[in-house]
This record gives sequence, C-alpha cells and structure tokens, in this order.
Amino acid sequence: MSLNRYRLRHMVKNNHKAAIKASKLLQRPDRLIGVILIGNNFVNILASAIATIIAVELWGEAGIAIATALLTLVILIFAEVTPKTVAALHPDKIAFPAAYLLQPLLKLLYPLVWIVNFITNGLLKLLGIKVTEGNHHHLSTEELRTLVNESGAVLKQRNQSMLLGVLELDDVTVNDVMIPRNEVQGIDLDDELDVIIEQLSTTQHTRLPVYRGELNKVVGILHMRNLAQLFQQDAVTKPAILQVIHEPYFVPESTPLQTQLLNFQKESRRIALVVDEYGDIQGIITLEDILEEIVGELSTGNKEENQDVHPQDDGSYFIDGTANIRDVNKSLDWDLPTDGPKTINGMVTELLESIPDANVCIEVGYYRLETLLISDNLIKTVRIRELDRPTEEDEEE
Repeated sequence: MSLNRYRLRHMVKNNHKAAIKASKLLQRPDRLIGVILIGNNFVNILASAIATIIAVELWGEAGIAIATALLTLVILIFAEVTPKTVAALHPDKIAFPAAYLLQPLLKLLYPLVWIVNFITNGLLKLLGIKVTEGNHHHLSTEELRTLVNESGAVLKQRNQSMLLGVLELDDVTVNDVMIPRNEVQGIDLDDELDVIIEQLSTTQHTRLPVYRGELNKVVGILHMRNLAQLFQQDAVTKPAILQVIHEPYFVPESTPLQTQLLNFQKESRRIALVVDEYGDIQGIITLEDILEEIVGELSTGNKEENQDVHPQDDGSYFIDGTANIRDVNKSLDWDLPTDGPKTINGMVTELLESIPDANVCIEVGYYRLETLLISDNLIKTVRIRELDRPTEEDEEE
C-alpha cells in the first residue's frame, strides 16, 4: 500500500514482472487487504492459542496472563512494528517479492476472501462508502506544482523552473505578459518616408505593426524579411510596405497563455495584437513572450540585468513605475501581489485610490514602497525595500 503509484506505473510500462503482479493486486485493494489480514490474523490467533496451551502447562492458570503479556510484546515488536516500518521505508523491496506469494494465496483463499469482502463491502455500502472510490490516483495542478517544488534533489533547478512555468501557463493571461500599448514600436504610415526608413533601418524587431496615425488603426504586420529585397534595390516606399504586410491577428486580453500558445501554433503566427472588451488595442503578445514564461529570459538569463530594476547600496531597489510586477517578482524572487494591476504604478495608485500630488510611502505586505518621481499623472520611479519577515519563533510568541 506504500508503493509509489507513479513509479509502479512506469515499471509496469517497462514490463517489470513483479511490478505487474503488484499492480494487479492493487487494482482491488479490498481483496488484497482481505487476503493479507486473513493470513495475518490466522497466524496471530494460532500463535496465541499455542502460547496459551504451553503457558498453562508450565505455570497453570497464571500462565494465561504471562502468555498474553509476552506474546503481545513479541507480536508487537517482531510481527507488527518492525516489519511494517521496514516495509513502509522500503516498499519496493518488500512488495515485489510478496506479490509472488500473495497472488497464489489470493487464488487459494478466494472463497474465504470473497465471503469476508462481501460482508465488509456490504457494511461499507450501508455507511455510504464505495469500495471503488479512491482507486484512481490523479494529481491536480496544485499538487503537481508541489511535487515539482519538492523534487529539488531529483530535478535540476533549470528543469524545475521550466516545469513550473508550464504548470502556470493556465493561471497567467495574455494581459499579464503582453507588451503594453505605450511601449509598442510600430510603423506609422502618416510619418514621412525618411522617418519610416530610418526606423526600419535601426529597429531590433523582426515584426512590426503598421498603422495610420494610432495603433487602433492598424493595417497589418510587417516582417522585416519581406523588406530585405526592397532595401537592396533602394525601393522602400509606403505602397511597397503595404504590399508585403500580413493581415493583423487579434486576441482577447483575458486569453490564458496555454490557450494562446496553442492558437499561435494553430494559426502559424508569432505575434498578435491584444484587444480589450471594447476592441481597443492594449498591446502586443509574441510567441517569445510566452516561451519566456517557461524557459525564462531568452536574451539574458541573469536577474540583475532587468533594466527596470536598479539595486542600491542600502539594500533597496529603484524600480521604474511602468515595470511589470510579475517581472519584478521573478527578478528579485519577491511576492508582490499580481491579482490586480500589472505595473508598479498601477498597484500604488490603486492602493492610494488616487494619483499622489507629492511623494508618499506605503507598505504592501512585507514591502515598503516610496515614490521618488511623479510626473504627467504617472509614478515614474519607486524605491522598494523588502522588510524583515517574522520567524516561526516570533509567530509562536
């Protein structure tokens, strides 16, 4: 009963003979327990009867008490606690050899086992308990997450982080990881051609949204690869750009990342425009953004290289107000709340319920936030310091 069910299934798939027998026995735990307890109780009662007869012959009526005390101690130590402790600590070593014995015993004692199980199952049914309940061992997402977190000795830290990233895809939406509208770089066809060519020549992105005047008037997505020949021929014009753009792809901001990853695969897309419930564009999401949630930063893997986070000598951090809270948590291994606003600026203004006129200092959980620069109705820079957390001894006091 202490066997790891998932290891057992793996061994069954690899045609491990003892594992196959043990798995078949565990399919009906009521029968397995029945045959074990029949043998166990038969031996205990038989030993008790023999010990009582011998004790009465040696000490008379006082031998009954002596036999009871001695036999209880012997059975408890040598037949119960010691072997069952060993079996619990090393179930594979005990269960697999035992399966070869228990399987024929079950066939031999099946009529007796059937009678015992019929009576016990009937009693359980009267109590509203189904014998077949609990035989299916499935893990929820939270249980899987706990299993991965506790497998540090087996999994490398990198692999552990990737598995946790995959498990969290359903809990994170497109809105959580998208590039916000004010940071989106695109081609405005209302700009002068020289400005557009300069932007195309210096951009670090391979895909850019193309729009007229504002992002909500997007006309398509431009892949820089399609402009390579035009650049060689010095024939980049606005009509030429319109000839090579692709139709824009829109996704709702509440789409879970796991769903969006499958949608990217299904639609053969790598970039999408994120829209809210009113159809206004809120930002863009790329395939790389989703992959980074699984494997971490694709460009830089170091926490210290987050451009929005600036460590200070006193242990605090200067953080840009537009920084994404989830990115800050990942960079510094913090747990700032992520169930509300997505940015530091949004979190502070929501807590204050207004845009502060002057610098303020507030505490959020175990973090002290102090605004340093406020302009244009936006908190530009915040100093954040992690506070000391109470120890278990402090909590007990």
